[in-house]
Amino acid sequence: MRALDRGESFVVTRNGVPVGELAPLRQRRFVSADAAVALFAGAPDLDAARFRADVDAVLDQHPRPRG
Repeated sequence: MRALDRGESFVVTRNGVPVGELAPLRQRRFVSADAAVALFAGAPDLDAARFRADVDAVLDQHPRPRG
């Protein structure tokens, strides 16, 4: 556990055969609202009607009674 705290990862084996990996959890980092806005400042504008049409073409969003 101390090694995981230090950021080390391990391959778990059964009879010498790798079956999994033990790795430390990634720490969540706080991102300020200003930084998030700056990240998307150069993003293209979203055409809401086109986006909706694309979603509707892929997903069936008509509610049906469940029986």
